[in-house]
Amino acid sequence: MSEPIRLTVHPSGAAEIVIDRPERHNAMTLDMYESLLTLIARCAQDRTVRCILFRGAGGKSFISGTDIAYFKDFRDGRDGVAYEAFVERVIDTVERIAVPTVAVIDGWAVGGGLALATACDFRVCSEGSRFGAPIAKTLSNTLSSRNIARLQTALGVPRVKKMLLLADYLTAQETLACGYVHEVCSQGTLDEAAHTLAQRLMALSPVTQKAVKESLRRIVVEQRLDDEDLIEEVYGSPNFKDAVAAFTSGSSKK
Repeated sequence: MSEPIRLTVHPSGAAEIVIDRPERHNAMTLDMYESLLTLIARCAQDRTVRCILFRGAGGKSFISGTDIAYFKDFRDGRDGVAYEAFVERVIDTVERIAVPTVAVIDGWAVGGGLALATACDFRVCSEGSRFGAPIAKTLSNTLSSRNIARLQTALGVPRVKKMLLLADYLTAQETLACGYVHEVCSQGTLDEAAHTLAQRLMALSPVTQKAVKESLRRIVVEQRLDDEDLIEEVYGSPNFKDAVAAFTSGSSKK
């Protein structure tokens, strides 16, 4: 049997992390979450990786959240607090990835899968994809305030209420219209669209991308505006100095 989560690093510099448990709609166990964290750490240590794509195998689901079997042994509300803290550690790790990230969604992005997709910088999806967290009619649980804040920023309060209070789903076209999804395409062209987007991202300044990502994370999740460390890192980088030199040199020749 293949590993439920695997990593491929392409010569282009794009890395793909694939959730491969289609018989369970790519539902995540805690061991799978830990494997995901390990693979993200491996990508962070690989200086050739310039973009990470997350995808689910099977053509029916991106990630359908945490495997419901995990919740059978919950005793009281403290178990829920510990679980949400664990999920936050995973989503926070995805959000803190220094290079651009793309969620490649083919099918359902539900619950934890929706949270992970939202933590990515961009999302591309197939035409039949659906997005939601129908917990009001399934587990009768809730999401952490941080994950609700992420959804609210990405989708707006009315759409979040539609998903959480009505247990309804958003279509691919609805998410495209509000800017949540970058591109909707056919199943046959989804892979090409994802890698085309990755190539565009990898052609741009990594120091700018890293600083902007972290600024947005602080603003949305932590409601912080401190940025001196980020500005100092960018303006002190060789990338900035080289770009200024190249630009001024080019201007002087005109």
